[in-house]
Amino acid sequence: MDNKPKTIVHRKKRLKQVLFVLLVLAGGIIMVYPLLWMIMSSFKENNEIFSDAASLVPKEFRFENYINGWKGFAKISFATFFKNSFFISIVGTIGTVLSSAFVAFGFARLKFKGRNFWFTSMLITMMLPFQVIMIPQYIIFNKLGWVGTFLPLIVPSFFGGAFFIFLIIQFIYGLPKELDEAAKIDGCNYYNIFFRIILPLICPSLVTCVIFSFMWKWDDFMGSLLYLNKPSTYTVTLALKMFADPTSITDWGAMFAMATLSIIPIFVIFIFFQKYLVEGISTEGLKG
Repeated sequence: MDNKPKTIVHRKKRLKQVLFVLLVLAGGIIMVYPLLWMIMSSFKENNEIFSDAASLVPKEFRFENYINGWKGFAKISFATFFKNSFFISIVGTIGTVLSSAFVAFGFARLKFKGRNFWFTSMLITMMLPFQVIMIPQYIIFNKLGWVGTFLPLIVPSFFGGAFFIFLIIQFIYGLPKELDEAAKIDGCNYYNIFFRIILPLICPSLVTCVIFSFMWKWDDFMGSLLYLNKPSTYTVTLALKMFADPTSITDWGAMFAMATLSIIPIFVIFIFFQKYLVEGISTEGLKG
């Protein structure tokens, strides 16, 4: 008789766990289904993609879509577009992460006049939508003669990003200041403290910044659309748009094939650095 209430409680708990797993599984399927549909559609014929949209598995796998898509446009293959995207994303990410780390260290450890004002100004920039500064930036870069080159997409990255600066600041706050004081006693200046002590300890935060920065730059469509006007300089996101031609038949299979290839770099980076991403986010704001 005494075990009966325990059995009922155990069954209710087990039922809740099963329902939770089913809900999470259903939500996961709903989120992943569009991605699976795109991947499987990359192996279908154009007519089959929309005539039998509910079916994931194609009637016949057409690998020609990848071959046709990789050929690109105007004798420019998708290898060029991928190379451009990698160049902009890698160089821009390096500039963003390094400059953001420098600025974050200054805000977190140095005391200077107007510190609170500049910190508040930096936070305000996070609230401005890109559409507000899009036209002023274009006018400035156009007068500098940078339109049509990679410079507008790369140079601003070397002046830090407000989101990344704020993220790294919270991580540095979690490091005990006794480390800085001990380093000063040993004769280290602020540069040595940053490179020898702070920088190695904030690696999880830096990896988090690398992942987000690379992902945002790789997926940036508006910036490429504004500043790149030569097909040889197009990025992957801009090149994918060229498949959609309202004056002729759109090769949807080739478009989905190249779109599938375009998500591989992001997927690989996330898989390899997932541990550091979780660690960097979960430890933000902790005090030492």
